[in-house]
Formats: sequence, structure tokens, C-alpha cells
Amino acid sequence: MPPEPRLVPRFAAEPSQDAVPSGRWAERLQGEFLAACLHIDLGEVERLGEVGELLWHPDRTWHGRTFLPATASTESGLEVFGYVSYTLDEDGQPTGFHATADATSETAEANPDWSIDLCDEVVGSWRGETGATAAMTLVWGRPLLAGGALVTAELADLCVDQCELRSGRFTLLAPDDYRGDTLEVHLWDRSGTRLARESLYAEDTSDDA
Repeated sequence: MPPEPRLVPRFAAEPSQDAVPSGRWAERLQGEFLAACLHIDLGEVERLGEVGELLWHPDRTWHGRTFLPATASTESGLEVFGYVSYTLDEDGQPTGFHATADATSETAEANPDWSIDLCDEVVGSWRGETGATAAMTLVWGRPLLAGGALVTAELADLCVDQCELRSGRFTLLAPDDYRGDTLEVHLWDRSGTRLARESLYAEDTSDDA
């Protein structure tokens, strides 16, 4: 095979390993996430309101830390989004919890032209060629089109991560903002036809396939 023209981390995170949180585990994660919601800076918004049911997205593990993203609607019409992360101790028990949360009024319901509903958060960095740095970015969301089966993260037309939909949701962890290139999320059906693509930095773009 010829040399790679672009050195960049691909499929750096472990694929999802666990089922959707339930029982006491879900309660523990919910407590961590709701505690983070108490620190959301609402700006000009008067109140967050009661947070509804948390929708957990597939887990992804990178550098020994597992990330579990979540979203939820609120009583005031906002959406909260964020993640809970943790490591495992010597006995395989979760420890070192960290949670982050934010809120937005830009919801899928208010934007019927969207094809993929996305959230993202930079969780680390990767140093590459000539001192260039990629922002290792956690991306989670749900397609708003029917028929999707899998999503990919692409950087400069190179697939750097992928995730099968679970309960209609996905999580990616991939390099972004590297050497002038930015990340795109692509939605595919089971036959390999691309249904939509969305940039983290621009309005979503449906694909004519």
C-alpha cells in the first residue's frame, strides 16, 4: 500500500460496549448529569425548568475514560445536552466521575430543515505533523430522516470514526479542526447509500445521493 498522505488518528475510541443505562446505574448517571445542569449559565434565559427524561447515547471509551452523552428537553422549551464520563478502578468499578452540561434553544423541533441533530464537545487533543493539533471531539445526536442505519465522521474525505445507530442515536469521537479541515457527519442506510451529511460548523446539507 502507498504511504498515507495525511497522518491523523482514525477509530481512536473503542466501539460502544454497553447497553443503555438502566436501574441503579442509570440513577447514578442521572444524578451526576443533573448536578452538572445546576451550573449551566442561562444567559438571558430566565429559567431552565424541570429537566425531562434523559436520552442516553452510545458509550465511547478513549484513553481509559468512558463517555456517556445525554440530551433532554426541559419544561421551558430548551434542550440540555452534555455527558457523564468515568474511569474504571482495579476492580472494574466506575470511579472518577465527571459531568458537563449546557442548554440551547436551537432544537430540532424549531428547525424542520435539519437532517441530523448534533451536539459536540472537545474532550482532548492530538498533536500531529509540524506541530498541528487536532481537537478530539465527542459528537452525539440523532438522524431526523428515516432509513438511517449508521453514521460516519469524515475529515478531508477520510472516514475517521463510525457508529451504528442504537435506539436511533449515535456517538462519535474523532479529530476535528486539523490542518484547516473540519469534521462532517454522514448518515448512511444499510445498502451504503448516503442519506445526509452535516458539518459541525455549517448548516446541514441533505445529499442528493
